[in-house]
Amino acid sequence: MGGIAGSFVAVDWGTTNRRAWRVADGHATSLLSDDRGILAVTDFAAAVADVQARAPGLPLLMAGMIGSNRGWREVPYVPAPATLTEIAAAVDWVEPEIGIVPGVSFADGALADIMRGEEVQLLGACALAAVECDGLVCHPGTHTKWAEMEGGAIARFRTVMTGDLFAALQHKSILTDLLAHAAPVDAAFLAGVDHALANSDLTAELFAVRARVVLGLAEARHAASYVSGLLIGTDVRTGLGRVRADVVPVLGAPALTARFAAALARAGRHATEHDGDAAFIAGMTAIAGAL
Repeated sequence: MGGIAGSFVAVDWGTTNRRAWRVADGHATSLLSDDRGILAVTDFAAAVADVQARAPGLPLLMAGMIGSNRGWREVPYVPAPATLTEIAAAVDWVEPEIGIVPGVSFADGALADIMRGEEVQLLGACALAAVECDGLVCHPGTHTKWAEMEGGAIARFRTVMTGDLFAALQHKSILTDLLAHAAPVDAAFLAGVDHALANSDLTAELFAVRARVVLGLAEARHAASYVSGLLIGTDVRTGLGRVRADVVPVLGAPALTARFAAALARAGRHATEHDGDAAFIAGMTAIAGAL
């Protein structure tokens, strides 16, 4: 069993990237940001030692896919509803001053879901009072999380593989050449959002994107924006499906939160955008304080 007192290093270690900050007295200083996610690492002990070398003598608190079955050591999930206290109590101490945050699972009949890393940002946003700790929160990304918070706990959530799908279509599909174009938030993007919000024909509409270009009914340069809007609109339609939420906090990287805010506006909702890095640091600080 370990613990943290005073300064520490907070590590967000995902599938494709890792980032680390030195945290002291509520302030964070970036130590590293690279592409050494878990899929790029074969020697995790050495990779962790590399992080330690950036801030010698300080304890490490790590979150994300580093604790998955493809990471350094698999850490069991905390079942939802999950509170900050329960998550802190389940931190896995690999060494006395190296801990891994557990992640959260959800199961209800046939519904099943998991998250690793996003729980830190969700709890951190609550700690910052940046979002209501009761209500729906959207955390867009490669795997968008729509979380229902209740009394500060992560009560339920649903994952939508929007970023993954766009990347797959972009790299190996009949739409690959069309998705090489830029995808700004423009009229084509909003048209894709509107179609997704009004229809449930995603896989058919994706092929129609190519057909319209081939037949001269649409310009190739607008295809990527339309497909992005189509996928994000489908994401929003799924995320808003269970509860009525007129104001939806959106938590993450500004470039991505802006796209979801635009889509939510088309769905008649108001989005408030919040920086994911600030929420992550606040969440890790809160977890460290609860240890």
